[in-house]
Amino acid sequence: MKIKRIEHIAVAVKHLDSMRDILENKLGLTLEYEENLPQYNTRMAMYPVGETYLEILESDKAGTEVSEWIDKHGESLFHICLEVDDIVGALAELKASGVKLIDETPRIGHANARIAFLDPESTGHLLIELAELSSPPEQSIQAN
Repeated sequence: MKIKRIEHIAVAVKHLDSMRDILENKLGLTLEYEENLPQYNTRMAMYPVGETYLEILESDKAGTEVSEWIDKHGESLFHICLEVDDIVGALAELKASGVKLIDETPRIGHANARIAFLDPESTGHLLIELAELSSPPEQSIQAN
């Protein structure tokens, strides 16, 4: 498995607009794009920082992955996403080495990437996402 880079670091928040104010007006970051993910009842914003992104996630629906995280851990680091060339191969390799998977097969995530999550029980209690990008985010999603 080849890990290309840390694709993004995701933070779960209750109010995306409040975090946008901090990131844009206080830290001077520039929003690259915002995306609604209706399949997850989640709204997200992506901020490039070098070759990595800060991904800010908000969900106002009970029972979603993001809202359950906030209920359990508060607004905080949600997961780290590692970009891979071949997600199917990466999942097979990890499973063969004894890593527990949340997603046995990839699903569609941000910017139409193929994503899968690893079980935190196998990763030192850190939620790790793998992503195989279909194209650069700026080409697949228009900035708002």
